[in-house]
Amino acid sequence: MRLRVQIAMLAVQIGLSLVQAAAQTPARSPPAVGVIRAERQPITESSEFVGRIQAPERVALVARDTAFLEQQLFTEGAEVKKGDLLYVLEQPPFQADLAAKQATVQQLQAQLQNATISYNRAVTLLHTPAGQQSNVDNARATMLSYAAQVANAQAQARQSEINLGYTEIRAPIGGKIGRTSVTIGNVVSPSSGTLTTIVSQDPMYVVFPISLRTGLELRERYANKGGFGAVLIRLRLPDGRTYGQTGTLNFVDNTISQSTDTIILRGTIANPPLHETKIGNATVRELADGEFVTVLLEGVEPVEVLTIPRAAVLSDQQGDFVYNVDAQNHAQQTRIQLGQSTPSTATVLSGLTEGQLVVVDGVQRVQPGQPVSPGPASPSITASPAALQGTGATPGTGPAPGQGTTPTGSSTAGQSAVDRVAPADAAKPHAATNP
Repeated sequence: MRLRVQIAMLAVQIGLSLVQAAAQTPARSPPAVGVIRAERQPITESSEFVGRIQAPERVALVARDTAFLEQQLFTEGAEVKKGDLLYVLEQPPFQADLAAKQATVQQLQAQLQNATISYNRAVTLLHTPAGQQSNVDNARATMLSYAAQVANAQAQARQSEINLGYTEIRAPIGGKIGRTSVTIGNVVSPSSGTLTTIVSQDPMYVVFPISLRTGLELRERYANKGGFGAVLIRLRLPDGRTYGQTGTLNFVDNTISQSTDTIILRGTIANPPLHETKIGNATVRELADGEFVTVLLEGVEPVEVLTIPRAAVLSDQQGDFVYNVDAQNHAQQTRIQLGQSTPSTATVLSGLTEGQLVVVDGVQRVQPGQPVSPGPASPSITASPAALQGTGATPGTGPAPGQGTTPTGSSTAGQSAVDRVAPADAAKPHAATNP
């Protein structure tokens, strides 16, 4: 019996000790967090697609005559100008044929001249007793026959002249010429296939498909802002560099692909030489026909959108959210809808209003509805000076944690997070998940 009483008294003493220890434990202070104001900033709207560079002009050179290839007058891989002589075929057979056709023309012209004299004489004698109408008719028929033969001979001579011209193969466009497929001494003909190709170099086309849904969104976004003139094209090269020239959109295809539900867009972009010097007689340019690139379709005029640092955005199974600080310095979870974002800045389409304070530093220590001690975000978080206006503190400075600054003419009682801030602790921003 005495043992039970001693155990009970010991339990009571232990309980009293725990109660006293709990009473002596100080209350935990609200966690310090870094905040920034959600504000409107001008941004450039951009959409990213995969495209291919395409030369506006592309020519496959083919022989028009059957003859031996005698000369090749270009350097493979070099740039040629329109009209440059590239190949020379065997010419003597065509020159001889042309000379024969021209002689035939001269012979028939002499006969036509004689027939014309005879016709005129017959017409003159018609007004005399020696003249007969039948002689006039026969002379006229002979004259017209020779005139037709002369025209036919001239046409044949012209055809021979054209064939002789085909023995000189010239560049129909300016651009970069490829390698030759036939070497000197071989017989070429129209059935020999392509001798070489030429592709134009400056400017270039960039062709890229977009989904129909994206196309409708772009039309809605830019139709009232100038259409094609409201956007510009930038390119990201295969090695990750951004191309220094900008281009313009100039074509939308008239057919939607039934298999992919995409539509083809095309833009034009300059492709100037990179260096004054040449490498192996070839002019160096950045873009090449058939090259894959990333196409950035950007608005010409910036638009005002609500922005917050990307580090403030958290994600879960329900979507994206942020913690904003209300007037009582309580952290509230707010669901948001994100627009186009960069690694440092997120645009907010809905969920926040301009001027709300958003937790950027220390978000990992915040729970919904929890009191917090807000302060300016750490300098590592990019923020414009306007983001801290009205907070009563300068970024990187401020009172000790848990203490607030009092703006002139106001009291500390009932201060809101807008009027009272404390510096955030040294915690790094929480990495956010990209939307």
